[in-house]
Amino acid sequence: MADAPEVRPRAPGGACAERGGGSRLPPEALPPRRRFLPVRGWPTAPAASVSAPGLIKMVHAEAFSRPLSRNEVVGLIFRLTIFGAVTYFTIKWMVDAIDPTRKQKVEAQKQAEKLMKQIGVKNVKLSEYEMSIAAHLVDPLNMHVTWSDIAGLDDVITDLKDTVILPIKKKHLFENSRLLQPPKGVLLYGPPGCGKTLIAKATAKEAGCRFINLQPSTLTDKWYGESQKLAAAVFSLAIKLQPSIIFIDEIDSFLRNRSSSDHEATAMMKAQFMSLWDGLDTDHSCQVIVMGATNRPQDLDSAIMRRMPTRFHINQPALKQREAILKLILKNENVDRHVDLLEVAQETDGFSGSDLKEMCRDAALLCVREYVNSTSEESHDDDRRGHINTQRVQSTAP
Repeated sequence: MADAPEVRPRAPGGACAERGGGSRLPPEALPPRRRFLPVRGWPTAPAASVSAPGLIKMVHAEAFSRPLSRNEVVGLIFRLTIFGAVTYFTIKWMVDAIDPTRKQKVEAQKQAEKLMKQIGVKNVKLSEYEMSIAAHLVDPLNMHVTWSDIAGLDDVITDLKDTVILPIKKKHLFENSRLLQPPKGVLLYGPPGCGKTLIAKATAKEAGCRFINLQPSTLTDKWYGESQKLAAAVFSLAIKLQPSIIFIDEIDSFLRNRSSSDHEATAMMKAQFMSLWDGLDTDHSCQVIVMGATNRPQDLDSAIMRRMPTRFHINQPALKQREAILKLILKNENVDRHVDLLEVAQETDGFSGSDLKEMCRDAALLCVREYVNSTSEESHDDDRRGHINTQRVQSTAP
């Protein structure tokens, strides 16, 4: 019976002894066994003897047992900077995406840039909030309103020329006296339709001031704290564009009497507005004027009334004033020579300037309507005569 083949054991390094009865390789001739190099501070015992929690503790201990190198610090700062920038722009994009007024803000910014070019403002950097306010700028060259377009308010015009326009146009005559400085607040009050807004625009036109037609809704924002920033932007923009006039129509709806029932954001915005308004008084070289118009001066806060020392009552026109307004309205119209404007003024007691303008407009439309009706009747008669003649020709035809 043949002997069984000899089974040779595997060498320690994983290599088998040579087949064919040769001698085994010595251990020092075998390739070295792969093993992880020990890290400083790590035990050299087999990995099987170290548990996972213990290994984690040893890794943390090794990580903090030596100071970070310069390259590691630079790399860490770089990664944190990239992460912060990505996070910031991601959040900003998400906020812009969910903002329902984003399109309006973009359009307002484009409008502001266009207006800034029209008024010739260059090399003036504006913030995001100032651009929102700049969308309400009115170029004096585009305001076609002068003193000649206002009738019946000669006394008010004279006072405005002396107190507001003259100190701005002749600044060198008033800069050495604090008493002769133009007022920082002007209030126009009276019944509606009597020309308060018209006077404000004419004042800005005659003084050559930039006119900011501020709407109270412009200063309201759904984000907490944004209204205060917009209020600050109103005055910072006006100072950059001075001489300028900040006009607030229906100012009683914006700066009415404060009470405990006011919302916190509204109260803070009013306080910010009045604080910045006070700052205009401390800078005597600043040519910024806040003008307000209201129908209800009794609803204004007492602090606002103090900041508007110059006040003009624009009342309903009297008889001679109504006659002057009618002459101004009908100056370029084709009026029948039998129309007596003094008699019309006597019959319109209690009418405001706006009411007189609408009355003249209705009278002009009535003339057009009568002319159209008369021409349509004549054309209808001509068509009827032509139809009858056609029937006669057809009846006499063979």
